[in-house]
Amino acid sequence: MEHLIQHFRKDEQPFIEQVIGWQREVEDRYAPKLTDFLDPRQRFIVQSIIQQSEDLQVFTEGVFEEAERKRMLIAPSYLQPEESDFQIEVYSLNYPSKFVQLRHPDVLGALLSIGLDRGKFGDIRLSENTVQFALATEIADYVRANLSGIGKVKVHAEVVNPDTPYILNEEQWSESSHTVSSMRLDVVLATITNISRQKSQSLIQAGKVKVNWTVREAVAFELQEGDIISARGYGRMKVIMTEGRTKKDKIRLQVGRLEQKV
Repeated sequence: MEHLIQHFRKDEQPFIEQVIGWQREVEDRYAPKLTDFLDPRQRFIVQSIIQQSEDLQVFTEGVFEEAERKRMLIAPSYLQPEESDFQIEVYSLNYPSKFVQLRHPDVLGALLSIGLDRGKFGDIRLSENTVQFALATEIADYVRANLSGIGKVKVHAEVVNPDTPYILNEEQWSESSHTVSSMRLDVVLATITNISRQKSQSLIQAGKVKVNWTVREAVAFELQEGDIISARGYGRMKVIMTEGRTKKDKIRLQVGRLEQKV
């Protein structure tokens, strides 16, 4: 386990310890443990730790196709879970969609403002006049009772009828190659987005940049392969891989970028 932990960043240590606690709990009680909704980086950590144990297995479910946030079930090897074991319900918002358009940050902000922890709800999906989001069953009643408005818009949350199709993820990524002098966050961000290093640093210091869903305010933060960067106003990027160095000792970088919807 020690050897495994070295691969993760120091500030991921508390989460790693929590996962090891879950692992022991499942081993001791020989009963499954259901997590909250986890982002892809957290799920990668869970998977890395649990797969060290031959008696345990991990299942994931986010309900939506290509869901980004999913609940995980850490279970003894005998268990074959059903979808109902993940305790996820999908809700939609009823609102005057003719007159107003809700955006992802509006819905996210409204759910957080009624006191929800981010781990209690999964993906939020929007199409022209529909909003759907995944909720942990244990807080569904609370959300129905307390989510009555988003900004000045009156909303009403209701369970999505099982026959209603879920909103699909229409994200498209494009790939490109870059050369960078180092893997520092400010350098990589400036290069990919084609902004000045100074601008990149001020975005980071203002808390507007996340790496793997965590705000990073250190401009010299070292990126690694697989990291997902999101910068407010510039969308989302992924460090796919480093491809060695150029003659001038610069790092060749393969990067994915989420194409912004116009």
